[in-house]
Amino acid sequence: MTTARASGDGDYEIGLVLFDQAEELDWVGPFEVFTMAREIASPSHAAKRIRVRLIAERGGVVTGAKGMRVETDHAFADAPRLDLLLIPGGIGTRREMKNEAMLEFLRKQAPGCAWVTSVCTGSAVLERAGLTRGRRITTHWAYLPTLRETAAGETEVLERVRYVRDGNLVTSAGVSAGIDMALWLTGQIFGVEHARNTQRAMEYDPAPPYTAEV
Repeated sequence: MTTARASGDGDYEIGLVLFDQAEELDWVGPFEVFTMAREIASPSHAAKRIRVRLIAERGGVVTGAKGMRVETDHAFADAPRLDLLLIPGGIGTRREMKNEAMLEFLRKQAPGCAWVTSVCTGSAVLERAGLTRGRRITTHWAYLPTLRETAAGETEVLERVRYVRDGNLVTSAGVSAGIDMALWLTGQIFGVEHARNTQRAMEYDPAPPYTAEV
């Protein structure tokens, strides 16, 4: 288990790295998990020091894949040092995989992070930044063949898993899988009991009306 920093060491900085056409639930789901973990924490609990930052290349407003608009907190240039970095997926990743500003920001932040994470096709951006070589990762089921091709055998791409942990790298499958990943991370950082309480507070107990085979 990776524990939160000891009392007095400052805030626990979580950065959600956004961009135009990011899939909304990819990052809103983890945002809810981490902020709920903070909300339910007692004043002395380490989770009370969680700070979730929305970060985009130039700051300002970004527009998601389904049209949701959100004001970010930081541009790359003024983002704090992060303890946990998360990059979502969405159609916009096809552009961000070629965006050197994005790739350089990820390369710069990753070495100082306790956790480097992605949801959906965000793992393809991490791969393009050179942060997944020799590691096991996953992505949305529909993008698995493409990621295997672009990773060119240097990275093992797993299927039929909700999330994959390889060292401090954690990647999840598509969209809703990011919620499961974020709850697991909450347990690793702030304790399993606190993660369970967070899940209960969210009333997260999936019982979908239909079976969706993937």
